[in-house]
Order: sequence, then structure tokens, then C-alpha cells
Amino acid sequence: PTGTTEPAWPRWSRGWTSEENRHGDLLNKYLYLSGKCDMRSIEVTIQHLITNGFNPGAQKDPYRGFLYTSFQERATKISHGNVGKLAKEYGASDLQRICAKIAGDEGRHEKAYQAFCTEILKRDPDGLLMEFGDLMRGQIVMPAELMTDGMDPHLYENFSNVAQRLGVYTALDYADIIDHLVKHWGIEHLTGLSSEGEKEQEYICRLPNRYRKLAERSMNKKKDEEVVTQPFGWIFDRKA
Repeated sequence: PTGTTEPAWPRWSRGWTSEENRHGDLLNKYLYLSGKCDMRSIEVTIQHLITNGFNPGAQKDPYRGFLYTSFQERATKISHGNVGKLAKEYGASDLQRICAKIAGDEGRHEKAYQAFCTEILKRDPDGLLMEFGDLMRGQIVMPAELMTDGMDPHLYENFSNVAQRLGVYTALDYADIIDHLVKHWGIEHLTGLSSEGEKEQEYICRLPNRYRKLAERSMNKKKDEEVVTQPFGWIFDRKA
């Protein structure tokens, strides 16, 4: 939708997209040079992921789009940062630096999209709250949800379970991100709202504690469950 036009939004959108592409290229080259991954399996997964598409639930609404990216960019900043910490722990200093750089870029993206929403709140608080509440009722969809390597029909679920066990991205992170957004935008202190806006304000402000309790309950339950490892084609069917 931006083509080669020069207004601020097209320039930002193209720059953001190019940075995200660079992240993928850098990680892909690292995995290739490490010699520890089956690059064919990884490339097949990427092909299927792009082919399958992704629907963040924005519904062509800029408010929802900015809300989604405010959440998702913070989530990717957290997950890349946590992978970097694990890399440091295991002596993979190059991967640590890569993840730190990517996390820094995601942090800048996060600040930009959150700033967009801050400006919307100054102009149309009711409108943004209505969309925020509706978006959260459907939960935030992860971009990799439809990934497959053509072999494992439960690849995303298995990958997500490993990520949670390792502390890369957990249900508690999900709750913490909502809490951050509520506080960052001062949603609890917004005034002059319509009756519908006030209902959404109350609903949104209750979400962090609600999700935190659900996350803690789920994580405590999993502690008592036996860990079932799964083979991943990306690492030559080694189990994780």
C-alpha cells in the first residue's frame, strides 16, 4: 500500500519491514554457519509459513494494527532477549550479540507503535479502548501459529512448549506485556470516557491480574507433569 511514496508512514513502514527482514536473514545465516541445523527443514518451514499466511486480527483497522504491533514488538523483544541470555549461559557469544541487537531493534519498534497509540488516546480514547478490549477478548495471535515443516502437524504447539520450558516466552510474559501497556498508556487514569469506554477501561485494567493468575495456575500444573520431549526436523530429529 505504500509503493515508493514519501510521506512519513510509507517511509516508516518500508524501513520497519526491511529491518525485520534483516533479522531473519541474520539468524538464518547464523544457523547455516553453525552447521548444527538441517537448513532444508528450516527453509521448508519458512516456505510453508509464508504460504499459509497470517491474520493478526487487525481487520484493516489502523487502531487494531497499532495495538497489535505494540504488543507483538514487545513480545519479540522479550523472546530475543531471553534467547540471548541462554546463548550467553552456554557460551554462544556470537548468538548472544545477534539476539541483543535484534532485541534492541524490536524495542525501538515497540516504542514507535506505542507512541502512535498514545497519540490516538489523546484524540479518540473511546475508540482505542473499544478496539483494545475487543482485540484482547480474542487474544493476541502469534505470527508463527501456522508454521509447519511438512512433517509434524503439531510443530507450533511443540515449539511453543519448548519455548515456555526454557523461559524464552511464557504465559507470564503475556500477562506482563498487558500490564506494561495498561500502565504505559495510563488507561486506569483516563477520564471523560463514554459509558461504553468506561466498561472497556475496567475490563482492560483487570486483564493483567487475571492472566497472571491463569498463567501461574497453568505453569504450576505443568511442573507436576512429566516432560515429553519431541523430535524437531530443524535439528536432524533430535529431541528437545
